[in-house]
Amino acid sequence: MRNNSRSIEASAKAAKPSAAPAGSQTLLRGLDLLEAVTAGPVALAELSTMLQLNRSTVHRLASALVDRGYLKFVPREGYMLGAKLLELGYSARQQIDLPRVARPVLEKLAEQTEDTVHLGLLDGNKALYVDKIPGRRRIDISSRVGERHPLCSTGLGKALLLDSSRDEWRAHFEAEAGRGHHPAGKFQEWVDNMRTYAAGGYSFDLEENEDRIRCVGAPVRDESGRIVAAISVASVAQYMDDARMNELIGTVTSAADEISKELGWVPVPRGKKK
Repeated sequence: MRNNSRSIEASAKAAKPSAAPAGSQTLLRGLDLLEAVTAGPVALAELSTMLQLNRSTVHRLASALVDRGYLKFVPREGYMLGAKLLELGYSARQQIDLPRVARPVLEKLAEQTEDTVHLGLLDGNKALYVDKIPGRRRIDISSRVGERHPLCSTGLGKALLLDSSRDEWRAHFEAEAGRGHHPAGKFQEWVDNMRTYAAGGYSFDLEENEDRIRCVGAPVRDESGRIVAAISVASVAQYMDDARMNELIGTVTSAADEISKELGWVPVPRGKKK
């Protein structure tokens, strides 16, 4: 399969390299190459013409992208998009759709508890808050949509880590301590709590991230069972004593499970994962 001249001309115009800061040229050329094959397989010689690069440079870039799964080489036809892009596209779709899918459940949870409800995603080594519904109580929870918060000292962050290994827990814990975030207690005490949370499918923040603020969190899973997000219900300690936090476990996990089912998750018996 080969592109017609009009498709090649259009792709070449779109793929023409633009001015870029030093050090990013190779990355941008790789992205231009990916965009150049969106209409179907393109031979090396045609890619060289389209990208205005010599064949050896294009071959080097294409080979690296093939090795990583972003491109696929088809003999006698050329290079085409690879399966890795399907994986990334699916992940992007899940992240984009998640707030819309979760919003009705979050609104119902906020009305039911009268407390502030959050939705967040794992963003590198932080929890990224992507939605927030304020509670009815006259209190101020300082979190904002778009903010990134620590993982080890927030209920939402801990929920995102429930399936992680002990080594991953330690890495996050030590990294946050090094940045000035100090989860309550020593690592062993913290990890013992995490084991309890992982077994029950929930998490607590006992004023570890913000003075007087407590919350109950739970993970959101996709169709594969992987944790892709988390929710939390937060309030001041006055309305969040130990008894109420324990009462909220079922409420919050049920809401998280409802969102998970919308993402294709099939419930399985909760059990100790560690």
